[in-house]
Amino acid sequence: MPGTRWGCLLGGIAVALAISGCAHKKRVAAPPPPPAHLPAVGDTETGVARWYGHPYHGRPAANGEIYDMEKLTAAHRTLPFDAWVRVVNLNNDKSVEVRIIDRGPFVDGRVIDLSHAAAREINLIGPGTAPVRIVVTRMPPAVAPGVYAIQVGAFRERSNAERSRRQMTARYGAARIALRAGNPDMWRVLVGAEATPEGAAALAERIRQDSGEKTGGLIVRIDSM
Repeated sequence: MPGTRWGCLLGGIAVALAISGCAHKKRVAAPPPPPAHLPAVGDTETGVARWYGHPYHGRPAANGEIYDMEKLTAAHRTLPFDAWVRVVNLNNDKSVEVRIIDRGPFVDGRVIDLSHAAAREINLIGPGTAPVRIVVTRMPPAVAPGVYAIQVGAFRERSNAERSRRQMTARYGAARIALRAGNPDMWRVLVGAEATPEGAAALAERIRQDSGEKTGGLIVRIDSM
């Protein structure tokens, strides 16, 4: 399958689910799932980029190293750490190559968060956001299969996140919360633990149908956060 399937945007950072009774249905053999598409050199993705600096500068990134906003790095929800991507600003055709070290963005409509240095290279500092095209240019050796979940909520109060987590666990069998330190801190609710992006996309579709929402969650890689 050409192009990228690792960046599916399914929108929304909060999903309210109505718990309903289960009707008995005749069992029908499910078709086999499609083969997983693992990230590869040449994969592309389009969407909106933004840059981030303080208060994250000087704090540990998701891969454990200290985030330095003056290095050419970026955050992505699903690409493996140490993957390199070329980011092209579609407003001016300027490009920059960055290394993935962090997880995010955790906002609907964005596909990558760039460091201050990377944003400066493509004239993103002033406007703050821009439409971009991302091309994977290098992958780390021996990429392990990922584990993927759906972010269905982000809360300032941990108690609200815990309440949502309990509801999601009762409905889908697996849910967790994860702290995203910032200003303010946000408690993210992550549902599921799927072995492929395709499995996560199917779960996101189920969540969307159960909730009655047109959009329903962000796919996030959780084995390396």
